[in-house]
Parts: sequence; C-alpha cells; structure tokens
Amino acid sequence: MNMRRRFNLTALSVGFAVAYGLGAAPAAAQTKWDLPSGYGANTFQVQNLQAFAEGVERATGGKLRIQVHPGASLFKANEIKRAVQSGQTQIGEFIVSGAANEAPVYGLDSIPFLATSYADARRLDQVSRPLLVKTLAAQGMRLLYTVPWPPQGLYTIKPVGSMNDLKGTKMRAYNPATAFIATSVGAQPVTIQLAELPAALATGGVDNFLTSSASGVDSKLYEHVKFFYDVNAWLPRNAVVVSQRVFDGLDKATQDAVLAQASAAEQRGWKLSEEKDNEFMRELAARGMKIDTSSEGLKRELKTIGDRMTADWLKAAGDEGKAVIDAFNRK
Repeated sequence: MNMRRRFNLTALSVGFAVAYGLGAAPAAAQTKWDLPSGYGANTFQVQNLQAFAEGVERATGGKLRIQVHPGASLFKANEIKRAVQSGQTQIGEFIVSGAANEAPVYGLDSIPFLATSYADARRLDQVSRPLLVKTLAAQGMRLLYTVPWPPQGLYTIKPVGSMNDLKGTKMRAYNPATAFIATSVGAQPVTIQLAELPAALATGGVDNFLTSSASGVDSKLYEHVKFFYDVNAWLPRNAVVVSQRVFDGLDKATQDAVLAQASAAEQRGWKLSEEKDNEFMRELAARGMKIDTSSEGLKRELKTIGDRMTADWLKAAGDEGKAVIDAFNRK
C-alpha cells in the first residue's frame, strides 16, 4: 500500500471516529426542562423564575438547563399543573388556589382575612407546607418553592360603598374562592385568566375583580379600571412544582443543586413580593387610580364571607385541615 493511500485511510478512520464519538472524550450530556408560566415576562414572579433557572444552570455547570416559557405561551395558566402531573412538561408554575377543587389545602391561602399580612401568610405557608407537600406527592409532583402575590384588593369600574353595590355585575373569578365571593355578593362569576383580563375589560366582559397591585401594574389594568379598594383580602401563592419521576432521574448532585436554588428563589421571591407591593401601589396612584386604603366596610363584609369560607373549608379538610388552622392560630 503506498503512503498516499495509507494516509487517506488513516484520515478516513479519524473522521469516522470523530463522527461517532470513538476514541474521543464524550461531550457532557445536557438535560433540558421546559418551565411554563401563565404570567408575563415583566412580572416579578417570572423574573424570579428566570433567576431560578439561571441559578440551576450555573450550579450544575450547564448540566441542567431550564427554559422558562412566560405569558401562557406553552400552556394556559389553568393547564400548567395538569401538564406537569401528566408528564407533558417537566416543571411548572401555577397559582395554588386555582386547584382548590382538587383538594382543600390548595384553597387555604385564598380564604378572605385568614392571613392578610406577609408575616401571617408566611406562617400559614409554613404550617400548611407538610400537607401541601403530601397532596402534591400523591399526584406525582414535588414542591420546589412558593412565592405569594401581594395582598388582593378590589378593582372596580364604578365606585362601591359596600359589597351590595356589586350585585348584578360581572366579577372575574380565577379560582373557586373568587367564584364563591362573586356568588355571595350577587355578582356573576366570570372565569378569566390574568393574561386575558385586559381584553375582557376592553370589551365589557368584566366589571370588577379581586387581584393584587402587581397585576394592576403588570397588566396595565389602570387603563380600564379607576377604583382600587385596598382590602388586603389574602395573599395567594404561586407554586413551582416538578414531576417526581423526572426529579428522581437526576443524579444526586444535580438534585441538590435544584433544591438549593429553589430555596434561594423562595427567599428572594417572598422578599421581592413585599418590596414590590409598595412600588406597585404608588404606580397605580400615579396612573390615575383612586386608591381607598381604609375600606373598613368592605373589609367587614369580606371578613363575614371569609368566616363562612373557613368553616366550609374545615368541614372539607377534616382533621388534617383542623390541625393546620389550629397551628396557624397559635401565635
């Protein structure tokens, strides 16, 4: 065999080796997860998700990459929990109270005037965490972290002096609790996800709703609604969950990195929510909204509804639920 032919065969062999990964160090495999959210990229919740994803990629040296999909671009907000549960996506963020029809613990943080401050909301989160973890685990999911929205206020197109003024109006509902409140005051509950709310307001599809100062700013709700009653009804939480099966497929070091970043995201998110609430309230006022920070009459009426909802919740939740409420009430 001449030298030229020997060289060509050698070059060809090297080419096949490179092409099929023979005789060379294998490239590190990268795992990719999709993380859908129903909220816009500009919201503090999604910004916190992005920071979590970036932290995981850094901590794992790029071994695990999480792609955040905001604005209901991958799944609608009310589809995300089911998508994780059914294996359509590996990880996701959803508002906990949106699943209240599945299990009582999911609706706990949306009982009016049960927990109305960040300190109380944090305590409620802690005492209910074991039951929430257990319930999610039974559905094949692992809780990574929770972050609350700012307290829920009442947005209305027209001024109201009492909840009776909402009778006959169309009231947005995003979970069973808000649907119950709408029905209790004689309003018609209309199921509308946050991403769809501005369009519904523009077309007269809704007259009033309970949501946070954050939603008012992020979704520019001030362009359609001019009255805000700062009733501090409750602080609903978002939860980030991962499929337990998918999580179990990670090596121990990667699992530890995910859990460490989740813990950091929870601490950061709770702090950010409280800081942002003050900024958002100032922004709403600057945008021309009439802010009523007293709203004592409305608060009393909502508290009456909340007491009824607490009693109903306890009946549905049984002994486990009673233990949570008892622990919460021990200050």
